[in-house]
Amino acid sequence: MLRFTTAGESHGPGLVGIIEGLPAGLPVSVQDINRELSRRQQGYGRGGRMKIEQDEVVILSGVRNEVTLGSPVSFVIWNRDHKNWSDIMGPGSCSQVDQRRVTRPRPGHADLAGGMKYHHADLRNVLERASARETAARVAAGAFFKKFLEAFDIYIYSQVIEIGGVAAPPADITRHNLAEVQQVLENSPVRCYDPESARLMMARIDQAREEGESLGGVFETGALGVPPGLGSHTAWHLRLDSRLAALMMSIPAIKAFEIGEGIANSRLPGSQVHDAVYLSDAGGLERRTNRAGGVEGGISNGETILTRAYMKPIPTLYKPLTSVNTSTWEEEKAEVERSDICAVPAAAVVGEAMMAYGLAQAFREKFAGDHMDELQTSFREYRSYLKKVWKWEKT
Repeated sequence: MLRFTTAGESHGPGLVGIIEGLPAGLPVSVQDINRELSRRQQGYGRGGRMKIEQDEVVILSGVRNEVTLGSPVSFVIWNRDHKNWSDIMGPGSCSQVDQRRVTRPRPGHADLAGGMKYHHADLRNVLERASARETAARVAAGAFFKKFLEAFDIYIYSQVIEIGGVAAPPADITRHNLAEVQQVLENSPVRCYDPESARLMMARIDQAREEGESLGGVFETGALGVPPGLGSHTAWHLRLDSRLAALMMSIPAIKAFEIGEGIANSRLPGSQVHDAVYLSDAGGLERRTNRAGGVEGGISNGETILTRAYMKPIPTLYKPLTSVNTSTWEEEKAEVERSDICAVPAAAVVGEAMMAYGLAQAFREKFAGDHMDELQTSFREYRSYLKKVWKWEKT
């Protein structure tokens, strides 16, 4: 079984990740992982923390000579800002704990609910782990999962399609134009394909900064080259769509999620929703639409996996909302922590990591093997079966 977990606090010594279930023989380098970490740190509207941290991974186990061993992979990303917090956020006795004590919970953040659940009078004990800083470890783990999927010609992408009410027409991304479109997206400060929409998004972020506001938005995540058969209809917990939904909703500030045209489809009659099946010119199976987003009955159907995640504005406001000081029990303005104005482009990169994990996990369940060579053999046999019996083949 493929699984991973993370540990660490925002201003603690570092962020740790452990991955179990990766096969032996997967090529992966520190440069591959650091490239993904750098992508997460980009984006117009990010806060001052990104000027301090230059995330780099240190692989501790499970990889030798840039190839996985089949044993658990562990890694750490050191927090450079910890040197300024070592007597506040250290694991030993700290003399300055009370100097950064938090007792005015921010509406919309985990501060209050977490304090109530875990009996924390100092809400910093909650916010340090609830911080989106934790997602750096997810992106590092996601780099492994993306490399795994790419070995089977499965490619993950993301694009921002809305920020602060400014919507953009999404790029139609295929295997044939992926590299070209990705270059545009990587060069965009907001990961938006349309330059005019990107300009308006940045202007909206500038306005929010002046107003002491924060902004949310929508990003699209896709997977090209996914074969039919990942996930299952036989049990609720094996359904691919439910698993992807849980993974995307686990990203901080994500409050809604859809696969394909899920939201729009709820308003239409069935004849305008479902993707008809045709015979192609070559005599095989063909879909001419993908409103289902590549998943039917909890199983991938061979089309592009297409999802959208809806992100709320970040809870930290530089013109804070009313809260209650839980040490004095008086109404006061909520705490202000250093924060971003908009993190939708960064969240899109985290979305890639979470989709890669969900697909890699389903792939490992479908195709057995302890080494990449065994999985490649199993995968080739399955594709041969699909072509021979079901006349399905994707180029």
